Amino acid sequence: MSSERIDRKSRHEISLIRAAAKINAETHVMVRDAIRPGISTQELNDIAEAHIRKSGGIPTFKGLYGFPATLCISVNDEVVHGIPNPNKILQDGDVVSIDCGTTYKGMVSDSAVTWAVGTISKDLEQLLKATEEGLLAGIAQMVPGNYLEDISGAIEDVCLKYGYGMVRNYGGHGVGRKPHEAPFIHNFRTGERGPRLEEGNVLAIEPMFNLGGDDVYTAEDEWTVITKDHLPSAHFEHTVVVTKGEPEILTLLP
Repeated sequence: MSSERIDRKSRHEISLIRAAAKINAETHVMVRDAIRPGISTQELNDIAEAHIRKSGGIPTFKGLYGFPATLCISVNDEVVHGIPNPNKILQDGDVVSIDCGTTYKGMVSDSAVTWAVGTISKDLEQLLKATEEGLLAGIAQMVPGNYLEDISGAIEDVCLKYGYGMVRNYGGHGVGRKPHEAPFIHNFRTGERGPRLEEGNVLAIEPMFNLGGDDVYTAEDEWTVITKDHLPSAHFEHTVVVTKGEPEILTLLP
């Protein structure tokens, strides 16, 4: 497996991914600023779609594999792939994961943030901080000469440090020409070091940590992934490019 190579993007392709990522980050800021107790997840979705289209982008997720919306919005024990709904109203104390993809001139960026709604518990505050810490630890390993397993191991170490559950069925991926490209990136060590990282690799790194156990299931809507023990989950993601030096996070919020 270590002899595999990850697809490399040209400078022109990376410039287009960077433009898509800027729209994606702006969209997250607009959604963040709208999050409050009493708003519906559908309203947040509509804000995001309007901004992406106004900016010359296309909502990547809408219609992808049949998904019906612009954003995946997952609340509390929902891990990923939650479908926006006008009847799903955010409450004080909730945590809400916003996963957004933007396509610009054929190139794709992807990022996710979990936000607090109103005032959340100290336990949830720590879960969000730790999951973002795991994301940044994984990204820090994205330097030429490292292996994919270095990213996975760094994320796992943060999860183990805090004693959280690790979502094992889902993970990061290559991104750029398509929303999901090889390689699949586990958020834990598998014992296979995987391909070596090279300048021009573009990856979406996305840990999901659970307040409880590892196990998840898919709801009857065939999309929403939920923790089996119904304890809250957090999800953070960035689109990142491997450069000669430090990794460049394309989807940083302005």
